[in-house]
Amino acid sequence: MDVPTWVEVEADPAHVRREREKARHLRASAWWRRRLQRGLCAYCGGTFSERELTMDHVVPVARGGRSVRGNVVASCKPCNARKKLLTPAEQLLLARQAAGPAGEEGGE
Repeated sequence: MDVPTWVEVEADPAHVRREREKARHLRASAWWRRRLQRGLCAYCGGTFSERELTMDHVVPVARGGRSVRGNVVASCKPCNARKKLLTPAEQLLLARQAAGPAGEEGGE
């Protein structure tokens, strides 16, 4: 899935660099290790080993998101790759667009 054209990405290189450094420190924290030990992907709800989980920014850093506890979740690699630069709300919008207008499927 490509990132839709209505998603604006104007990454500030200084912000991205600063937030990636903060993310490195957050990954070393006991809080993050506990998240990984739970083994749950925040998006699909699947159970994974610690090595199979990645840190995902709910609001992507490239779109102004920050590396703070309230904006990072453990995510399996497939979900993280599928999300790309989208927010969860944008993912829901795309899923609805892909499904088409309500009522088209069943026919009478």
